[in-house]
Amino acid sequence: MRPNPLRDRLLNNERSVGCWLSSPSSINAEVAARVGFDYTCIDMQHGLVDYSSIVPMLQAINLSTTTATVRVPWNEPGIIGKVLDAGAMAVIVPMVNTQAEAEQVIERGYYHPKGGRSSGPIRVQPLEDPDYPEIANDHVLMIPMIETIEAVENIDEILSVDGVDAIYVGPMDLSVSMGLGRAKEDPPFVEALDHIAARCAAHGVYPGIHGNPDIIHDRFGRGFKMVTVQSDLAAMRLNLVESLAIGRGEGVDDAGGGGY
Repeated sequence: MRPNPLRDRLLNNERSVGCWLSSPSSINAEVAARVGFDYTCIDMQHGLVDYSSIVPMLQAINLSTTTATVRVPWNEPGIIGKVLDAGAMAVIVPMVNTQAEAEQVIERGYYHPKGGRSSGPIRVQPLEDPDYPEIANDHVLMIPMIETIEAVENIDEILSVDGVDAIYVGPMDLSVSMGLGRAKEDPPFVEALDHIAARCAAHGVYPGIHGNPDIIHDRFGRGFKMVTVQSDLAAMRLNLVESLAIGRGEGVDDAGGGGY
């Protein structure tokens, strides 16, 4: 079985930097996967990607050394099983608010005896290893998302679930849930992030979060170990805006974007 860089870095407590893919393009996936990120995540929840698009995107990512990661639309067993069978090695599951919902994530993503995933690895088995069903539990990562104040209040119960080795914070939904608007850096929001990171450290769980180039080092400094630094559509727009500003002789500082 090929290495899972994200899981290896988790086991070694090393930082991971990843990117996000929102557009249904195997070319975008191929380009992003070969940059050198520790993980490359296809977004099926808020992105424009459906299952017919995800298979060729996973084929492109699987040719690289990055961990093929998928954020599924919801905590639902059918799509979780399908993306794993298609070749995902890490699955991010949105809106996990309780211990029971975290237990469902583990049940749906791992084979017996760890969970109840149905056996039918139609693409991933010939890709990875003939013994994939016997060894997948030691390689796949199932990652619940912490996105609401309810999840923060239940954080210890969620982190105590056997099989929850990593979590991923959705900052916009968390900020909205706290009544602060979209990802404000207000003190209550930052305190919530610090609390999540501290509880992860206490439970030995690997904390991840959505970020951008301007805040990645702040998030690492707060104890997060896995940070998404850029997305395909945002990177394209930033570069296009900057290039247009240069072409018109305008200052790059007026281009509306930062480095990536």
